[in-house]
Amino acid sequence: MAITWKGVFPALTTKFTAADELDLTLFSRNLDAQLEAGVEGIILGGSLGEASVITTEEKATLVKHAVKQIAGRVPVVINIAEGATREALRQATLAEEWGASGLMLLPPMRYKSDARETVEYFRTIARSTSLPIMLYNNPVDYKTEITLDMFEELSAEKNIEAVKESTRDVTNVIRMQNRFGDRFKILCGVDTLTLEELVTGADGLVAGLVCAFPVETVKLYKLIKAGKIQEALPLYRWFMPLLELDIHPKLVQYIKLAETRAGIGSEYVRAPRLTLVGEERERILKVIDHAIATRP
Repeated sequence: MAITWKGVFPALTTKFTAADELDLTLFSRNLDAQLEAGVEGIILGGSLGEASVITTEEKATLVKHAVKQIAGRVPVVINIAEGATREALRQATLAEEWGASGLMLLPPMRYKSDARETVEYFRTIARSTSLPIMLYNNPVDYKTEITLDMFEELSAEKNIEAVKESTRDVTNVIRMQNRFGDRFKILCGVDTLTLEELVTGADGLVAGLVCAFPVETVKLYKLIKAGKIQEALPLYRWFMPLLELDIHPKLVQYIKLAETRAGIGSEYVRAPRLTLVGEERERILKVIDHAIATRP
């Protein structure tokens, strides 16, 4: 399936049972809510999906289950975040076998590759697969920046089509467009910059709080892209305390708690993560419950 790389792409959480197994029933309930809200693609196995602690077998189960449930309505993108090029290549091959529509690709994990190594890593994987690829540019969390010069080198790889823009520098959207025009589609990857990056020309967003609030996320996207900024601003102001849950090291626990309160998720996480307790849990619940009580 071709991917247009626009609209809202939820970075879905991975649902677990109390026994630490995949909860496909709850996963399906959340996926239905996303599709009904009008998302234009989904991403599995990302940071929010607890990529570092799910197995290859679990990824296969999630992708195949999603592909079957979605039945061609939107593309299914699987994240690749590996330390070795060899393993990333294996994951790319498996993704095609599982029926994924595309890949989201991070720089090498654990080892901080330099520019030459990072470009070669991306180029090698791109040339190994027919799947379209979105690069994930997040130097804040992953310490490797994909610079404009690196994108210049990678522009020759036709299936590298998009970037998840998470540099936290809104002006990078403008810089990308000034240099490359529409060669690369740009998806905002930081929830708290949704309006700013969409206004400056981003094509869509890879969102986190959409996992709990899909209707509001899609509505915000549509208002902004329609140029209805004055209508979008009250919704964005209401949303902001929730969106800030996406930029914390415990974003998984915070967003899973929000999903739970919204009725489309659970708090179960996989160790070494632990569910929230005490003052921290009460503080995050206060933010979530206030938003639910005052939702537009």
